Amino acid sequence: MDIIVCIKRVPEVAEIDLQVDQTGKGIKTEGLVFCVNDWDNYAIEEAVRIKEKHGGTVTAITVGSEESEDVLRRALALGADEAVMITDQKTEGSDAYATAKILAAAIKNIPYTIILAGALADDDGYAQVGASLAELLGIPHATLVTNMEIGEKRVKVRRELEGGLEEALDVETPAVFTIQSGINEPRYVSIMGIRRVAKKEIKKLDLGAMGLAPDQVGTTGSFIVVERIFTPPVGEGAQLLQGSPDEVATKVTDIFQKGGVI
Repeated sequence: MDIIVCIKRVPEVAEIDLQVDQTGKGIKTEGLVFCVNDWDNYAIEEAVRIKEKHGGTVTAITVGSEESEDVLRRALALGADEAVMITDQKTEGSDAYATAKILAAAIKNIPYTIILAGALADDDGYAQVGASLAELLGIPHATLVTNMEIGEKRVKVRRELEGGLEEALDVETPAVFTIQSGINEPRYVSIMGIRRVAKKEIKKLDLGAMGLAPDQVGTTGSFIVVERIFTPPVGEGAQLLQGSPDEVATKVTDIFQKGGVI
């Protein structure tokens, strides 16, 4: 079984006060630590587990700058066999759809049975790349997958729905699956493991190598363009309502009426 895993390099911002850069369309990245997108870690782990159980190969692929090589090295250290990096300045500003176009152009030349990706990205949260990629490749897909059972030319999956519900699907391969966090426990990457793959070749592609024109990607080839990024305005704080349940209910109704909610 040949598996492709789409991964992304994102900033680690859990304990950082983000600042908007001079363009007003991005964040200041100086001093930020970058890592593999959290959901993509689960996708890598799931791909490696499938390979270990059923055989085959795992290819990690990413779209980004030259610095994205570090997340591909991590994927190789975790058990991926090959890595592909698509780097071209003309891809900057690509939304989820344009990113999917780039990935589709590269993946068409790589053998695969299934394609895995994180359910969404830590930085933009679009949750659209996997489904868009499947549509562009003309193959079925399932999102928010929490369990996978590999069969003969089919994969049985469970996927997360709203309200704590799950859905069971039997999907014919080739197919795309976006992986939800919690599907597995990603393994630890040792320093020795990273050193072992430090000199392994990473295939690098640009738009020309994939037959894409500049106007097909970036802001020109995107449906969504970032106009401005800003910090949320500071509110007045919470209002504590006191009294009996009936009195509180009356006060809440009055607030809703004044605010135009009802």
